[in-house]
Amino acid sequence: GVRRLVFSSTAATYGEPEAVPIAETARTAPTNTYGATKLAVDHLITGEAVAHGLAAVSLRYFNVAGAYGAYGERHDPESHLIPLVFQAALGQREHIAVYGDDYPTPDGTCIRDYIHVADLADAHLLALDAAKPGEHLICNLGNGSGFSVREVIESVKRVTGREIPVRVSGRRAGDPAVLVASAERAHRELGWTPRRPNLDDIVADAWKFTLEKNGL
Repeated sequence: GVRRLVFSSTAATYGEPEAVPIAETARTAPTNTYGATKLAVDHLITGEAVAHGLAAVSLRYFNVAGAYGAYGERHDPESHLIPLVFQAALGQREHIAVYGDDYPTPDGTCIRDYIHVADLADAHLLALDAAKPGEHLICNLGNGSGFSVREVIESVKRVTGREIPVRVSGRRAGDPAVLVASAERAHRELGWTPRRPNLDDIVADAWKFTLEKNGL
């Protein structure tokens, strides 16, 4: 009986982008299974909206980070960059692995668009209000600016005041060099603007949560 849906989609639906920043009109060609499965669900939602009047919004997240009070990232095993760098800062791992330093980017490492989790939450509430029967709206959620892996590591150094051991490894299959969002549609259709776009602020909120989680 659900007639209104907000779906957590992903920037991985685009694969290796032909142009940056990435708009929702960009070609979708996922380079990994995660992106392919999310795209398949997006197609199913479109069909349900057209055939049966579902009111739906798909939000294509770019890299979600940060924390909100006692709510932050808890993955086991951990796979996201910022929490992994924190583990290196805390001595919980010997080093942070940088997968590839030969990408066509200024410092050779992958560039990603980081969005604060509280901004992400705001977008969901706006999307619920914006959903219209028979329509499937797809919106990117990102800050519209990208930071490289090395820039993230440097941000963690600044915020924590700790050294971060780094080890460069080979590229991972399916990792595009640059993923940065155009979120103009979300601004226009949802009335959404990220309020916490600064990388150091995102890292600082996540670091505070991490210290509390570890009893430090």
